[in-house]
Amino acid sequence: MYKILIVDDEERIRNVIATYAKNEGYEVTHASNGLEAIDLVLENKYDILILDIMMPKLDGFSTLKRIRETSDTPVIMLSARQEEYDKLYGFELGVDDYVTKPFSVKELMARISAILRRDSQTVSHKVFQFEGLKVDVDSHIVEVNGEIVHLTPKEFEVLHFLILNKNKVVTRERFLTELWNYDYFGDDRTIDTHIKMLRSNLQEYRKFIVTVRGIGYRFED
Repeated sequence: MYKILIVDDEERIRNVIATYAKNEGYEVTHASNGLEAIDLVLENKYDILILDIMMPKLDGFSTLKRIRETSDTPVIMLSARQEEYDKLYGFELGVDDYVTKPFSVKELMARISAILRRDSQTVSHKVFQFEGLKVDVDSHIVEVNGEIVHLTPKEFEVLHFLILNKNKVVTRERFLTELWNYDYFGDDRTIDTHIKMLRSNLQEYRKFIVTVRGIGYRFED
């Protein structure tokens, strides 16, 4: 049974999400603020977190920063704001998906299911080596010239997906539908942002990620 942690200061929202999640067969835990969520994540293993941005005591972004120090559990952010900056900042911190309030709980359940299904399809242990770039799929460890570089979960997915499609062009649309695993209604500049951050982390081996203008990207060995 998948375990979900719902973090929101509004009890009504927590209860509505929890009702649907339990009907889907999930085990649900609640937290009303970020500090409480951090304690729960340290003490328990969750399969996915539903995290509100605007909360007392500690906002969602600050909470996620603390959580990412010890956990790479997938996170869906709930936000009453639609500013592009908020979304890009969240992706930089390792957010897997965004849902803007007010939202359809059925759609949220579909997005949760997509992320959990994606994570359950883990590829068997495999290590890729390209010059001084080493990618360990099972342990989610990336090394550049022997030094570990820290990628967000989504950055790792993008890199792994590019490697699996080595020397083939991956369109922005394919990134969105296959990595986010649903019909994404956002701006495809999200992909460009992740590629930019990924290239920065790969340092000199950013050369392997080639831009195909107007189409997408290719991992070129």
